[in-house]
Amino acid sequence: MILRGPAAGNGLRTGRKQAARCRSATPAVRPSRQELAWRASERRQSTKARAAQLDKEETVQEEEELKETYDVYVHEPVPLAEGVEKHVISVLVSDESGLINRVAGVCARRGANIESLAVGLTQDKALFTIVVNGSKSYVATLVKNLSKLVNVRYVEDLTGSKRVEREMVMFKVSARAGAERTEVMQLAEIFRAKINDVSDRTMTLLVSGDPGKLAALEKQLAPFGIVEMVRSGRVSLRRGELLNFQHLMPDSLRHTGVYHPQGANGNGNGANEPHTEDPALPKGDDVVTWSLDNTAVDPELGNAPPPKDTNAETSDVYFVSDKDMSGHWSVQNLLDPVFDDDMNSEYNVHTLSIEVSNTPGVLNQVTGCFARRGYNIQSLAVGPSEKPDTSRITVVVPGSDESISKLFRQLRKLVYVQSLEDLTFMPMQQRELMLVKVRCTPQQRGQVRNLEQIFRASILDISPTTVLMSLMGKAGKLRALCELLEPYGILEIARTGRIALKRDSGVDSAYLARMATQKVY
Repeated sequence: MILRGPAAGNGLRTGRKQAARCRSATPAVRPSRQELAWRASERRQSTKARAAQLDKEETVQEEEELKETYDVYVHEPVPLAEGVEKHVISVLVSDESGLINRVAGVCARRGANIESLAVGLTQDKALFTIVVNGSKSYVATLVKNLSKLVNVRYVEDLTGSKRVEREMVMFKVSARAGAERTEVMQLAEIFRAKINDVSDRTMTLLVSGDPGKLAALEKQLAPFGIVEMVRSGRVSLRRGELLNFQHLMPDSLRHTGVYHPQGANGNGNGANEPHTEDPALPKGDDVVTWSLDNTAVDPELGNAPPPKDTNAETSDVYFVSDKDMSGHWSVQNLLDPVFDDDMNSEYNVHTLSIEVSNTPGVLNQVTGCFARRGYNIQSLAVGPSEKPDTSRITVVVPGSDESISKLFRQLRKLVYVQSLEDLTFMPMQQRELMLVKVRCTPQQRGQVRNLEQIFRASILDISPTTVLMSLMGKAGKLRALCELLEPYGILEIARTGRIALKRDSGVDSAYLARMATQKVY
């Protein structure tokens, strides 16, 4: 019998009331302590299992990403647009405070993104080697604008000439003790790289060569994980006897005068000064080189010597003499033959590492901070870093600790500056690369070869009367080789700026010299 209507509703309500009375009459059963402990243990185990599962999923995802890209900085190269080429521009200038900023400013105003920049300084001159991408007409206009700057001796595009190109890179690779470290050491032996530093987690490799060799080594080291990479700009010299801009000079000036870099005593006489009594060395008319001095008068061109520079004694925007007051301008140049890197004085030579976004004009902004405060940059190296679309700038500049800290605050305000670090008082490794072309007759090749072996240099090119060699090392080592090669006649020098990396091992000679050691009684 099925009830419908109000009777059905009354029956349902009555059944619910009876069920509620039964539940209230039945006493609640409390779980035992063992059961509570078991439930808590189950909850903890399930939480740990979920956390372990999440960690495993994250690890698998990271491994998959690592297999696909190896690291954030490894990316496939993009072909250049049609009509665009990589151009190598050589610029010789008179060393002056703020000149690097003016050269970078010309490139920034033209919208040129500098791929690499190497500035090799002597006592009174600087050789820029700039690598930019652009069409022939675009680069021709850029060269024309650079040549209009004051104190620029010459500007030339070396792209189509036969030349020797070299670049230097420091790789800090993740390599723990075991099979990984053995493989990295084997790669270093294959590519003729030098191991500069070893820690429990990383190894630092130093290698020089053409861009293809360095790109190949970077690709092979990518699976291990490149922690940090710093590279110098590219330097380039012509092969054979022809000098970088000798063909641009008139015939009447091509073989006039003798040019050599500053000698050990800084008077610039070079080969004609100290050692001409040696019968094995060239004398007089045997030394056929040309002059870099633009004060020579050519009747065909009708040129006249330029007016005397009244600011040549100070070469600083503050125009103060060392006798009046001391400052960062009183710090010795790192290329000075008697340079002493003393860390106990008030004004020291600071090595700064600046990481910036790879954007046109960023170099002009960074160098502008130095130029506005009157700092004369002694060394500059710009090149791509380990991250994509990022470059690392290594600057050597004199100054006090207080002034450098103020400079840091100004650099941090720049939009495209990502990070910066002062490596001066840290255990670090620093190196430079130099290409030097020296006059050498067939009878003198044995002597030059002995010097090359002693300094562990590399001979890159030989002509009937010249030898071109490269050398990596600290500034003192490079100066020592130049002093020994001066009697033969140094024709050209192209050197990169100093590059530096912090040592993960935490020890170097300069750092230990400032630390207290245990006495032995």
